[in-house]
Amino acid sequence: MDKKDQIIADLLPKKFGKLGRLWLVVLGVLILSALVAYGIQLKEGLIITDMRDYTLWGIYISNFVFFVAISLVGSLITAILRLSGAHWRTPLVRIAEIIAVAAIIMAGLTIIVDMGRPDRLLNLFLHGRLQSPIIWDVIVISTYLVISILLLYYPLLPDFAILKNQHPEGSRAHKWYGRLSLNWKGTADQKNRYKRAIRILSVLIIPVAFGIHTVTAWLFATTYRPGWDSSNFGPYFIAGAFVAGAGAVVVVMFILRKTHHLKEYITELHFDKMAKLLVLLCLVYIYFNINEYLVPAYKNTTDEALHLQELFVGEYALLFWLVIIGSLFVPVLVMVFKKGRKPLPVFYMGILIVLGAWWKRYLIVTPTLLHPFVPIEGVPESWHHYFPSALEWLITIGTLAMALFIMTLLVRFLPIIPIEKTLENEMIQNAEKTKVK
Repeated sequence: MDKKDQIIADLLPKKFGKLGRLWLVVLGVLILSALVAYGIQLKEGLIITDMRDYTLWGIYISNFVFFVAISLVGSLITAILRLSGAHWRTPLVRIAEIIAVAAIIMAGLTIIVDMGRPDRLLNLFLHGRLQSPIIWDVIVISTYLVISILLLYYPLLPDFAILKNQHPEGSRAHKWYGRLSLNWKGTADQKNRYKRAIRILSVLIIPVAFGIHTVTAWLFATTYRPGWDSSNFGPYFIAGAFVAGAGAVVVVMFILRKTHHLKEYITELHFDKMAKLLVLLCLVYIYFNINEYLVPAYKNTTDEALHLQELFVGEYALLFWLVIIGSLFVPVLVMVFKKGRKPLPVFYMGILIVLGAWWKRYLIVTPTLLHPFVPIEGVPESWHHYFPSALEWLITIGTLAMALFIMTLLVRFLPIIPIEKTLENEMIQNAEKTKVK
């Protein structure tokens, strides 16, 4: 078997083994349990959650913001690194695109979960007003989803043609991959159009990606609440999204490297590069966190002081400091050293970052809602506190499981690493070696 055939064989989608099938069963059980819980919520209404007049946004919205944050990785790895000419990104591009598509799909569905009357969703499109930031969010999420799907699909055309030829003519797989390849022949004209289209999409997705996170931040910043009344929220959300998305990539690339035996393609160099990128992104996010908390602490208004007190030394202090130290400072301290940029420590730091990113969104949403500028009078004491009910947790875990389910299915039927691009890089390397000789 020559090198070309070996690369194709290594990168072809692989069937699930026993562990893979068990993984799908676990995800399926979680998703079905969440659907049952959501059916109960639809029947009984949001009153069966722990959300009340104070916490009108709870775990569902923090989960939505998390999905939006994770989705930014598509523009970071696919667009920004592509346009900057970082060739080492090639094995990571499709992983980032798969994560981005799964995350943005679930972001949209999570908003529906949070609605007490999802049957009125159509009214957002029929009677929406451009003065409302919610309409801005609907527009940018829809646009971002379309571009993300195109950025995942379009670079797959050459690979679909390769996959088509790997299956017997007349088989179902041969027909499907043939249709998906859009009659790709690899002609010079096709390649020129292909590269131009990908470059256009890479340029387009950057402002849309920045827009979706800025608009999501505005949903909070335009709501007059302590902790949200900040002009820093747009870049603060974007910086946090870059960290969360890059953390998700290192976690997924480590797992796929193990399960699909891709050590030759996803090398220690890629973990080293991603770790360095993560250190930079964490430092930037730490800077925005300092801005977010230092300025209101300096002004020390009564309402802001109460909010900060809850975060720093009050009810949410333990969670707050675990998130800040554990998911930002610890990864920086570990990955700033060369030994900390090896695959295993980077994987562990990625897990810390992703877990911290989810809980950070919870801390952005919940404590602020419990301390409005104008307190609600004459409500039960229980309304002044919020912790998600078992039903809310079950539905939320189900949405996370659904995101993983989408990613798992895409990994099953798509090449994780671009085959055509890998073959092209191999040819370039061989040509360079020949020149040296």
